[in-house]
Amino acid sequence: MAAIGNRGTVTEASGFDPEADVQKLRGAMKGAGTDEAAITEVLAHRTIAQRQRIKEAYKQTVGKDLSEDLSSELSSNFRSVVLGLLMLAPAYDASELKAAMKGAGTEEACLIDILASRSNAEIQAINAFYKKEHGSDLEDDVCGDTSGMFQRVLVSLLTAGRDESDTVDEAQAVQDAKEIYEAGEARWGTDEVKFLTVLCVRNQKHLLRVFQEYQKISGRDIEESIKREMSGCLEEVFLAIVKCLKNKPGFFAERLYRSMKGLGTTDSVLIRIMVSRAEIDMLDIKAQFLKMYGKTLHSFIKGDTSGDYSKILLELCGE
Repeated sequence: MAAIGNRGTVTEASGFDPEADVQKLRGAMKGAGTDEAAITEVLAHRTIAQRQRIKEAYKQTVGKDLSEDLSSELSSNFRSVVLGLLMLAPAYDASELKAAMKGAGTEEACLIDILASRSNAEIQAINAFYKKEHGSDLEDDVCGDTSGMFQRVLVSLLTAGRDESDTVDEAQAVQDAKEIYEAGEARWGTDEVKFLTVLCVRNQKHLLRVFQEYQKISGRDIEESIKREMSGCLEEVFLAIVKCLKNKPGFFAERLYRSMKGLGTTDSVLIRIMVSRAEIDMLDIKAQFLKMYGKTLHSFIKGDTSGDYSKILLELCGE
């Protein structure tokens, strides 16, 4: 289902006919070579709910799994985008988290991007899909792959226990700001637990007031203080939480910019954000990207990617 008040570039296709889409996709995979343009034309212009109906119709008509057939036909980044589009949102997040923790080393950026930006309901759904698809608890896997205070922040986020009300307790906001200041800037060494308790538990409206109070007390923006007081993954996860609370589309715009800036492209980040946000807030992300960097997201993707991979990302981006 498209989000209520959908701000995505991908919206429900009118006159949707899953059987006709199945025939187009079958035709694209017949014979020598694969018609990637036809696959893009169908999948980049259907919502997640519509793609699920296409998958069902494909199984009924062909007696095979659409994802498996496409996986064997396609390769590289184009395949990653297509397979991502065919998943339900929490299943996609769960698969990305699993991939980030596979083998030697961990892609901490993936853990941060997903867990710092999802709602309680989204995290609960991710936990459930992860258990179902991978046979283990996401929290157990995160604990096996991370350590220290960074691990504790991720575990806190995984509990999906953030207050999501609109209540602002003015006295508590002042107290929270004071305690964060005393846990960081005002002392030698940093009491990271106090940052965790406030940033991972309080609701968004309350925290925006805390950040205003913090600026008054310390003379610094909360982000600046986090950069001064912390480093590495812990700094990154706290910054991500703060940025998502202040302006989630701005957070994703920055992540997209960083994924394409400089030498080479961090394709995993670019794909993950384009696939997961296309139906939710891509219009807002594009607007923030233009505001922050003076160039359109479309032009950045066009200049940084090529071939069928570029074409499907540009379709998800919209003009």
